[in-house]
Amino acid sequence: MKAVIIYASPTDKSFVTKITKELYRFRIDYIEHVASAHKVPEKIIDLIEKYNQSEEQICFITVAGRSNALSGLVSANTIFPVIACPPLETKEDFMVNINSSLMMPSETPVATIVDPANAAYFVAKMFGLIDNEMKDRVIKAIGDMKKKF
Repeated sequence: MKAVIIYASPTDKSFVTKITKELYRFRIDYIEHVASAHKVPEKIIDLIEKYNQSEEQICFITVAGRSNALSGLVSANTIFPVIACPPLETKEDFMVNINSSLMMPSETPVATIVDPANAAYFVAKMFGLIDNEMKDRVIKAIGDMKKKF
């Protein structure tokens, strides 16, 4: 099981770190790639074709703001689920750019999760459907959260 994180710009690295921190907590392997759908779509297609041949269970997490072509490009070409986690840092940025992650073309499903930690948590819950050790980690995380209240 692996999370494949593709982010559109090196400037998104600090946002991606918020995702990887949570993936680490759940002991989910991950790999990061920097590739813009607008500038190097061929690189993304090559990556997707490689991962589509994998026997491993994969979930893509895409990190792109503004006009998010990345998430749709990945979803339209992969057999694996895609989570868009746009790096929207301000209310203004959110209001202007969230629709590019929410509105995807037909037959191009992308789940949008705005909070980076929740995106990773969602991956853990998905992998928990097929892996009992991951399921146990999710159960523990839920229990730990409930103890706070």
